[in-house]
Amino acid sequence: MVDLYMKDLITTQEWTMDEIEEALRVAARYKQIGRAGREFPPVLKNKNFFMVFFAPSTRTRGAFEAGATLLGGHGVYVDVSTTRLGAGEAVKDVAKMYDIYAHGIGVRLLDKVIDFKYGTGNPVIREFARVAKKPVINMADDMFHPTQALGDIMVMREKLKRLQGKKFVVMWAYASKIRGPCSIHADLLIASRFGMDVVLAHPPGFELDPKIMGWVRENAKESGGSFEIVNDYKEALKGAHAVFPRSWHTWQLGQVGLSQFGLERELEIHRKYRDWMLTQELVDDLMEPGAIVTHVLPVFRGEEATDEVMDGPNSVIYEQAEDNLYAKMAVMALTMSGDPGV
Repeated sequence: MVDLYMKDLITTQEWTMDEIEEALRVAARYKQIGRAGREFPPVLKNKNFFMVFFAPSTRTRGAFEAGATLLGGHGVYVDVSTTRLGAGEAVKDVAKMYDIYAHGIGVRLLDKVIDFKYGTGNPVIREFARVAKKPVINMADDMFHPTQALGDIMVMREKLKRLQGKKFVVMWAYASKIRGPCSIHADLLIASRFGMDVVLAHPPGFELDPKIMGWVRENAKESGGSFEIVNDYKEALKGAHAVFPRSWHTWQLGQVGLSQFGLERELEIHRKYRDWMLTQELVDDLMEPGAIVTHVLPVFRGEEATDEVMDGPNSVIYEQAEDNLYAKMAVMALTMSGDPGV
């Protein structure tokens, strides 16, 4: 049995494939239990998971809070605006106190609360991990979203079966709102470790962190997959088995922050590529029969993709959200208890 007790999860890149597979094994067992309507093992009984939210959330908070309860524990929601962090209290002091109160700590810090300045959120989560003795779980920062990645690869494996050699397209898609690339990085990193033929499609100017792209290339080389970056989304979609259409901000904005780069300047660049939208016609005409459409949500309907796609037969977005619940439960059980009970 793989031992993940007290291990942090900042990015899946820092977990071995055996550790990732153990998390997916436990998540799959929890899904079987949940689908059968049976009781989950109370492996988090009398344990607290402190969820420190600098940034808002719909699914991540809901999944962690529900998951902790289902396993017999308690998810403690901490809105940072109600703490002394905003009044100048040091991160390490807060981390140390929550380390005393909790059996695990989750931190979410990204996008608007860091002015979209790339590379400023992840160090805060690593500071929590440096100070705390209890496991720290990244609930999304400006660089990574590891529990999302586990749920996403889980649904792809369920739907596509063997992932080796399957073509997965991560496609930039137009949106009238600004978002960071954490989920994009997360899915590129984990898919490339499973031997998928990963294609990243984006317009010029939307390049991603070259260091992380280097990791993806190395992952693909080690797993027997491949990695390619293109600037033509239609070409990228040809023969694809899965696609993830989602917006992210330009590389230049990420270097200086939104307040300096300017919202209207950024949106003007986005508007140049309004045609970068996934339609059912593209899915039917270019992708493989039975191909799946994934999305971490929220999806901007009518911008990133049409309603027809997101509500259609190729879409797996709601089961993907369900799998993310079980993936988060698995991570909490393995890191906070050591024995997932399955």
